[in-house]
Amino acid sequence: MNASVLGVDFDQVTIAEAAAWAIEEMGRWRCSYVCTPNPEIVWACRRDEALRSAIAGADLTLADGVGIVWASRVLQCPVPERASGYDFLLALLAEMEGRVFLLGGRPGVAEQARRRIEEQFPCVTVCGVHNGYFQDEEPVLEAIRAARPDLLLVCLGSPRQELWMAANRGKLPVGLMAGLGGCLDVLAGQKRRAPHIWIRLHLEWLYRLFQEPGRIKRQIRLPLFAAAVLKERMRRWRAES
Repeated sequence: MNASVLGVDFDQVTIAEAAAWAIEEMGRWRCSYVCTPNPEIVWACRRDEALRSAIAGADLTLADGVGIVWASRVLQCPVPERASGYDFLLALLAEMEGRVFLLGGRPGVAEQARRRIEEQFPCVTVCGVHNGYFQDEEPVLEAIRAARPDLLLVCLGSPRQELWMAANRGKLPVGLMAGLGGCLDVLAGQKRRAPHIWIRLHLEWLYRLFQEPGRIKRQIRLPLFAAAVLKERMRRWRAES
C-alpha cells in the first residue's frame, strides 16, 4: 500500500521492513532505486515534473521527515514511522554482506566515509568512491561498472540524485541504488546528526538549521507545505461529505 502526500506516493513500511526489502532486492541485480523525499522535496515536485516523475519511478519511496509522517496522518493514509535516509542506511549496512560504492560529497568526504563504514560494518566492503563534483559522467559510470557494487549510494543532493538514478535505472551492473542526500557527510564526521532527544521531540530540522543557517531559504517552504496538506484534507473531507 502507498500513502499519497500532495501527489507523491510513499511506501507504508518501517525501517526494518525497508532494509529487509533492500537486501532481497539487491539479490535480484536489477539496478533499481530508492528515494527518500522530505517535505521540501515533495513541495519541489509541485513545480518540477522531472523530479516528480523520477520519484514516481522509484522501487521504494521512504518518508524522510516528520513532516511527511504528519501529513500522511492528516490525509488519513499514515506511514508507520519516519524512515529517514540515514536510519535506513544504518539498518541496511548492519544487515547486509556485500559491496558498496559511495558516490557524492565534496572531494575527500567519500574516502572518510569509507573508513568509517569499514570500521563499523566488517561485513561490508567499500569497492569504490567518487565525489559528487563531476561534469563528465562517463568516468563515473565506468568506475561503477568496474566495481559492480551490490549497493550504490547516490548522495548528490536533490533533485540531482533522483534524476541521476532515474536516468541510469536498469543500465548499470548494480543491485540497488539509494539516493541519500547528505548521508556521506554524516558518516564522514563532516556534519553531526541531531542528538537523540532532538529527534524524539521532532526537532531535528531545527538542529540542522542551527548547523546550516543557509537552510532557512529552503525551510521557508515548510509552512507552505503544511498549508497545502491542510487544504487537501479539507478538499477530501468535502468530497466525502
